[in-house]
Amino acid sequence: MDGIPKELKEKLTAFDLSLTEVEKTLKYLVDVPQNELNEKMTPLDKAKLDLTGAYTINSLFWMYLNVCGINPKEHAVKQELDRIRSYMNRVKDIQDKAKAPKLDKGAAKRFVKSSLWEAAKKQIEEHVTPKENKDKPIVIDEEEPETSGLSRKRKRDSKTDDTPVKPSKKKKKKKEKK
Repeated sequence: MDGIPKELKEKLTAFDLSLTEVEKTLKYLVDVPQNELNEKMTPLDKAKLDLTGAYTINSLFWMYLNVCGINPKEHAVKQELDRIRSYMNRVKDIQDKAKAPKLDKGAAKRFVKSSLWEAAKKQIEEHVTPKENKDKPIVIDEEEPETSGLSRKRKRDSKTDDTPVKPSKKKKKKKEKK
């Protein structure tokens, strides 16, 4: 190694140390039987492991091509790395979807129903005449479509109440036309 420049020796030493770390990391995966490893993992973890292994091998081949003086950008390994990266993104999207909060439809229905009930109750309280205004008549427009149980409630309350109910002007006009 005497004929190798000092800068290149440092880079080769760093490269050798990095390869040694990779070997140590992969040793566990190589020593454990694949069946045993797959039993302990979820399908998502298996996909991650397989993609990481494929990406690692292709990255090492990329480095090998660089060392040999071949431009890896013009080699098929670049397309393979892009393909693996796209699969890694798909796995990440699946993982993010699994972590996303789920909608509890039953709870949402109860929440909306409760809100509607409270709103209808508030409307009834606003439309029912207080004791002070008992002399003022309640006008019910029967041509408006019933969108809630509010109209029926007002009709029922008006029957038990002594307050006179006047029909709307629209109803009078219809009777006159007939």
